[in-house]
Amino acid sequence: MDRNNYLFTSESVSEGHPDKVSDKISDMVVDTYLSRDPYSRVACETLTTTNRVILAGETRGPKFDKEELVAKVRECIKEIGYDQKGFSWKNAQIESFLHEQSSDIAMGVDSKENKDDGAGDQGLMFGYACDETEELMPAPIHYSHKILRLMAEDRKKGLLNGIEPDNKSQVTMMYEKDKPTKVTSIVISTQHSKDLDQKKVKDLVVPYIKKSIPSNLLKDLSSDEIYINPTGQFIIGGPDGDTGLTGRKIIVDTYGGSAPHGGGAFSGKDPTKVDRSAAYAARYIAKNVVASGLTKKCLIQVAYAIGVSKPLSILVKLDDNDEEKIKKVMNIIQDNFDLSPRGIREMLKLNKPIYQTTSSYGHFGRKPTDKGEFSWEKTDKADLFK
Repeated sequence: MDRNNYLFTSESVSEGHPDKVSDKISDMVVDTYLSRDPYSRVACETLTTTNRVILAGETRGPKFDKEELVAKVRECIKEIGYDQKGFSWKNAQIESFLHEQSSDIAMGVDSKENKDDGAGDQGLMFGYACDETEELMPAPIHYSHKILRLMAEDRKKGLLNGIEPDNKSQVTMMYEKDKPTKVTSIVISTQHSKDLDQKKVKDLVVPYIKKSIPSNLLKDLSSDEIYINPTGQFIIGGPDGDTGLTGRKIIVDTYGGSAPHGGGAFSGKDPTKVDRSAAYAARYIAKNVVASGLTKKCLIQVAYAIGVSKPLSILVKLDDNDEEKIKKVMNIIQDNFDLSPRGIREMLKLNKPIYQTTSSYGHFGRKPTDKGEFSWEKTDKADLFK
């Protein structure tokens, strides 16, 4: 195949996947602190395993009774739907080892009379957008997320009985002339009750493929290329079947491999951490560039040094590599977007408890809400690039 005709695959995991359970709990801790003090500092890591949850990390801000956090962890587990022998919201052992943020880090990121807020760490972040879906996301990751999200919604409503919270999906698409033209295979592995055989599992799951993906993309998909629980069964799942850790699903969280990733995870971090906030800002810019009609694809890279407020570099790539166009986009970005850590937080209104909903089904390609969630998905700056 030439470079414009190829197969591309992306995967997603559900909120009941062990790593996503950890992400949700870590983001709950961020939201808990920000709801009490919007200038709190949080870096929370969560480990989940058989009937045990461990929190560790650094915070600065209000003081919380340990039992209050433990109760909120149980609420997270209950909301996901875990009340199993090996992992239950009722009796899981929960421990917290959160402690005060290092004064050395605080010195670097806090503003002073002669210094604006510095970045919370060094690193590079990417934002990406393309015109493959209405959400301006790559098609394979978008549809992988949608299958699992719709399954979770119906499971929680009692409309998908026998299917448990831990699920994975994978969508492979054919690209012709660099455009997605059809789905060539789908893999869904889903935890289920011991009362269901695999035929019943498949009967329950396959309709969600048809609900999630446009029929024109499925017209050539053979039933032999739909793999449901290819190992044979999936009864033991969640943190009981596999230990979960915060931040291990960074490609699921972003663009499914269609764009580079700087390497930093998002969940568990307050918005002073540019791993999170600058990745959101880069997506915001890239999405508005594509929404303007200027290009079919846009990739933005930014880089920071700890304690330094201005980005060390900004890179723009467009699908046609038109140098004059790229220069104009760069000028517009520099004139209209403050990419200092404080500028990003103010531009996107990130000092709010808006992060728990980001922990599953992707941080990008989502609808902005009245609460301020997914503000980086707005296309209110598209006219700047027209």
